[in-house]
Amino acid sequence: MRGFWKHCGAVVSLFMFVLCATPVAAEEDATSEEAKAMLERAVAALQEDETAALAAFNAGTGGFKEKDLYVFCGNAGDGMSSAHGSEPWRAGKASLREQVDVNGKKYGEEFYAVAQEGEFNIVEYAWPRPGEHDPIPKASYITRVGDQICGVGYYK
Repeated sequence: MRGFWKHCGAVVSLFMFVLCATPVAAEEDATSEEAKAMLERAVAALQEDETAALAAFNAGTGGFKEKDLYVFCGNAGDGMSSAHGSEPWRAGKASLREQVDVNGKKYGEEFYAVAQEGEFNIVEYAWPRPGEHDPIPKASYITRVGDQICGVGYYK
């Protein structure tokens, strides 16, 4: 009987190890509601102090980078990226307006076409999760705040 309990203990230990070591995607994947809430906070931050808000978006501080969510913005005039919480190097160096996904969808142009002050419109496209390379379906809430076109997207 002693060997039986020893075996059961080993099985339970192995089960608990596998259970605890396996990443739970639901804890990492943000919801559409969380994405919209982050964009609402981003709008308020931009209205209070645009320079500080864009810096926080790029740094991912102040609650502007959570789970797989981050804020991205581009200048409403020239389309140049002004903030990108996942790839801050884009700010001032890449055009948000000219972005095209792997399927050839010109989602950057769509961002600019749907962006309206006081409205959150959705644009769907393919983009890799932060830290990954393979694009997957994504939907972003897009709005305009003064001279900024901004969004927060969630992965589907």
